[in-house]
Amino acid sequence: MAVETLKADALSRATDAQALGFRSTAELPDVDSAMGQDRAIAAIEFGVGIQREGYNLYVAGPTGIGKRTLVDQLLARHAGERGEASDWCYVNNFEDPSRPRALALPPGKGVQLKRDMEKLIERMLVTVPNVFRGDEYRRRISDIQEEYQEREGKLFGELNDEARGKGMVVIRTPGGYTIGPVREGKLMTPAQFNDMPKEEQELAKNVIEELNRRLKSIIESIHDWQEESTERVKGIDNEFIHDIIDPMLAALKSRYQMYPSVLEFLGAAHQDMAENIWDFMPNEQQEGSTPLRKKIFAMEHLRYHVNVLVDHDGAAGVPVLYEDNPTLQNVIGRIEHIAQMGTLVTNFSLIKPGALHRANGGYLVLDARKVLMNSFVWDALKRAIRSREIRIESIERILSMVSTTSLEPEPIALDVKIVLVGDRYIYHLLKEYDPEFSLYFKVNADFSDSMDRSPEAVGLYARVIATLARREKARALSAGGVARVIDQCARDAEDSHKLSLHLGDLVDLILQADFWAARENIALIEARHVDQAIAQRRFRNNRYQELLAEQIHRGVMLLATDGMQVGQINGLSVIQLGDYAFGRPSRITATARLGAGKLIDIERETELGGPLHSKGVMILSSFLARRYAQSQPLALSASIVFEQSYGRVDGDSASMAELVALLSAIAGIPIRQDLAMTGSVNQLGEMQAIGGVNEKIEGFFDVCAARGLSGTQGVVIPASNVQHLMLKPEVVEACRAGNFHVHAASAVDDVIALLTGLPAGAMREDGSFDAGSVNERVRARLHELAEIGRKHSGGGDDKPAGNGKS
Repeated sequence: MAVETLKADALSRATDAQALGFRSTAELPDVDSAMGQDRAIAAIEFGVGIQREGYNLYVAGPTGIGKRTLVDQLLARHAGERGEASDWCYVNNFEDPSRPRALALPPGKGVQLKRDMEKLIERMLVTVPNVFRGDEYRRRISDIQEEYQEREGKLFGELNDEARGKGMVVIRTPGGYTIGPVREGKLMTPAQFNDMPKEEQELAKNVIEELNRRLKSIIESIHDWQEESTERVKGIDNEFIHDIIDPMLAALKSRYQMYPSVLEFLGAAHQDMAENIWDFMPNEQQEGSTPLRKKIFAMEHLRYHVNVLVDHDGAAGVPVLYEDNPTLQNVIGRIEHIAQMGTLVTNFSLIKPGALHRANGGYLVLDARKVLMNSFVWDALKRAIRSREIRIESIERILSMVSTTSLEPEPIALDVKIVLVGDRYIYHLLKEYDPEFSLYFKVNADFSDSMDRSPEAVGLYARVIATLARREKARALSAGGVARVIDQCARDAEDSHKLSLHLGDLVDLILQADFWAARENIALIEARHVDQAIAQRRFRNNRYQELLAEQIHRGVMLLATDGMQVGQINGLSVIQLGDYAFGRPSRITATARLGAGKLIDIERETELGGPLHSKGVMILSSFLARRYAQSQPLALSASIVFEQSYGRVDGDSASMAELVALLSAIAGIPIRQDLAMTGSVNQLGEMQAIGGVNEKIEGFFDVCAARGLSGTQGVVIPASNVQHLMLKPEVVEACRAGNFHVHAASAVDDVIALLTGLPAGAMREDGSFDAGSVNERVRARLHELAEIGRKHSGGGDDKPAGNGKS
């Protein structure tokens, strides 16, 4: 196939605004479904629908393509169909406070239980003091006290009467009771007692001893009565306690009789309140000074509270949650601490929920990259999926870094569908290096980067543009504006037969065009506003591109755009700076001399060349040997280099240009400098497609335009890249006027003929080529070098040139 000089219509596939069938996007309805993402939608629907273990989703695609938007829409729709998610609470474990209990309740019941317990505490704080300070309680306690005081007084009265009858008296002192003889109505002193006759002393001592035995018996009876009195007081206390608590708790238990876990908690709280009833009596400092609401939340009453971890009251369906900052604590929850007496302590009320708690029963969406960047999160997430429960653990405890009072909350049962959103390379890395990934994320929803540019697709794309403009509150677009946006989206897809599905870039273009329309104060976004938005975006990003162009224009970077040179050609490469790419023409030179068949890639030798570039150079060596040296050694030493290249070079898109430069150097045939070339080559000499074809053509065009178009200048591209052409209007118009040209070629022979002006030459049966052709001159020169090499190898000390180490 000969080289084809492309017509202007083949350089860019423009959308016909008239054929769109509307005047502005205001006439178009919104689009409900995602455009061109049928495969991804089917995968998400399958992953969401199948309720089996391990069928979580990984949604793959580049940033800005609309993954999150589509996932949110689909999950929101399914969330309303799955019923309700449970509320989750933590309550005190009265048997072991370090292990709080978890309660699952229907939506709204968690907050209701919390309020009910607060009201119960409030009623207890009011009722308990009133009851135990009331007249009835005091009367009954007073009756008991009076009864026992009366019984005690009676016994001591009888003892006193008996003692007086025997000339003795019983006296109560601070140290107890004293019994002694009486004289003239007064207790005898020890001296008076000693003056008594011995017989009277002995008689008095016997009486005192007998009365002491009687006193001891009375005191023992009094102690028994005191214990009996205490038990009777306790009985009255218990009677009043149960009169207070039982009706309150009975009402609560009746309200929550359908929830066994709540009844168990209420039962334990009931018993604990009864045992610690005096905690509800204010102390002297609190009396009359502490507000009741503050007393409810006092530390001694916190054990009766309810920590509502997750509340779904009023929610329509199960939760759909996106966690933007997936740290370990934000995902699995945390236990907070408070400083107390110089140490950190905690309790069940300081347990805070994580994303898994809040999304439990529904869907949790996470950014895969952020999950992997946060320490311990990926392992914790897999552990939760594997065990189907949420277990709160702190980083400090995992690493044993801090010794503090902590809790071991009861794990919460986990029922959640996890959706990881990220790039494809993260998906494949996880698939390759984490054997558990395939067990837990069995569904891959892969978003397409582009869609076919069919008439139906163009109509749908116009509706998407209308939808996005309305959603972003931008102006409506005219048909011409829509056509220009569609053309740019084809350019972004690097294919005239495709349309980019990168919705982020599409929204940016609409908003930027809307800005320029607003500057003109007109109602519709026209094609010129889209062009201005594109031009201004390029201007904001092309400072480095302009600096390189200036260096070429001033002759600092050498690049010829006219004349003919041996072993020199204009190659084309693409420089990518973030999301901005531009073409850069570069001089490629080749040299050839007698040697041992070694083709030196200077870029590789200096460690500036990447593996793909090195592969392309190796293919050149294979091509030379196959075509020109099947029956003789390749006695050639050659070198190839990108001149004035000071950064890394990779890719094989310049391998065809390198081959032509090398053939020119071998045969000594000059090649045209008014043409630049891009395209890779295989071992058979076939020209293969490359990327960035539009940027490369425009890069050489800009240099030629700055110097003045001669009418012969142009670019040679692979024929297979013609379908990718979406060149900017300046290039198309220059080609239409015959001032610039884009040539499409399929094989090295076609390129040789165009660049040298000589026939490439067909191979004959004997291995030679047509006389006077480029191929024949290359073959003849290589044959000559081989003969020289043979002579040198048989000439004693002389060695073939090029056998030395380069």
